[in-house]
Amino acid sequence: QVQLVESGGGLVQPGGSLRLSCAASGNVFRFISMGWYRQAPGKEREVVATITSGGTTNYADSVKGRFTISRDNAKNTVYLQMNSLKPEDTAVYYCNVLQTPYWGQGTQVTVSS
Repeated sequence: QVQLVESGGGLVQPGGSLRLSCAASGNVFRFISMGWYRQAPGKEREVVATITSGGTTNYADSVKGRFTISRDNAKNTVYLQMNSLKPEDTAVYYCNVLQTPYWGQGTQVTVSS
């Protein structure tokens, strides 16, 4: 079992930046692929970015060029650097061990002036 704890959300103005962190428990982190998802009010949860154990990344079209996913295996942590934030990025952001039921509790990101 893997426990995930997100942090780093908050309120930011349009055009601003935030970095989300997701710390994982256990000693298998370096072997697992991770993802960031988000869910806005009234919408379905959607994938934002993923990173494999080898560091290969993929992004939703809506965030390409603005968001960067990365991982630090020594710290059992995956990050999501979000730049040039837009109001439509407002959502609860979750991290996930891909293809498993392991999810974090979510962290709220609000982009508003």
